[in-house]
Amino acid sequence: MSLPHAILTALLEKPSSGLALTRRFDKSIGYFWSATHQQIYRELGRLEASGLIRALPAQGPSRGSKKEYEVLAAGREELAAWVARPEDPRPIRDPLLLRVRAAGVVGRAGLEEELRRHLALHRRQLAEYEAIEARDFPAGAKGSADSAGAPAEGRSAADQLQHLVLRGGIDLETFWVAWLERALEEFEG
Repeated sequence: MSLPHAILTALLEKPSSGLALTRRFDKSIGYFWSATHQQIYRELGRLEASGLIRALPAQGPSRGSKKEYEVLAAGREELAAWVARPEDPRPIRDPLLLRVRAAGVVGRAGLEEELRRHLALHRRQLAEYEAIEARDFPAGAKGSADSAGAPAEGRSAADQLQHLVLRGGIDLETFWVAWLERALEEFEG
């Protein structure tokens, strides 16, 4: 049930049309919660029907114009309740890990090449995240809160939390790069 919450989050950050929202998903939220354009548009309809969002009045002629959506009080309340609700971590469900396990019983043919391909993909994603961090959270970005947990000088609490999510992505990609390098060393050994 996280897609509606991802949409509510994005709309609270900035009221948007469905098209603008899908573009924002492609550039930010989509790094950790992916959705197709069709899923986003379908969910916008559900959220509107549920009274959690509404379409803003059209600025000009309605024919051919994009609907802009904003979050209503009920949507903000739903998102706040969801943020506070306990949820257990989900088990890892990665086909690559299952393929490595299966190779133990059917053989390794083709697996080393796939591990190398994944390594290149994770290195590329790690470099992209690090570039975003350098651009959006320059020098001293790591540990951007003081010892009391307050945001670093000039940083809002929202910026601090966005950086925390980005660091999670960096740490996850760092894990995958290290794990894949170790797996390939074992193939060579």
